[in-house]
Amino acid sequence: MSSVPLSAYLVLALILFCIGLYGALTKRNIVVVLICIELMLNAVNINLVAFAKYGAHPGVAGQIFALFTIAVAAAEAAVGLAVLMALYRNRKTVHIDEIDSMKH
Repeated sequence: MSSVPLSAYLVLALILFCIGLYGALTKRNIVVVLICIELMLNAVNINLVAFAKYGAHPGVAGQIFALFTIAVAAAEAAVGLAVLMALYRNRKTVHIDEIDSMKH
């Protein structure tokens, strides 16, 4: 049975994080930005679990932190979608450029 090296997990997490960062910085749709932030948090979870398995002191600490970040990501998604729905009701748009707090 061959084991996947730590570098493969780190490269995967790097690619996912970069895709999420690019999407969060360049996209105009708020839903896409929220999805990209979730993608970045998943990349962090991959790093946490990989270092928990391959680190100097393997243990369950990485999995516990990953579960904590999953809970935080779920709360962030719920609050973000609630704010998005409220903004859509008031502004009738989900584009970041068109949402200005000074306009009604």
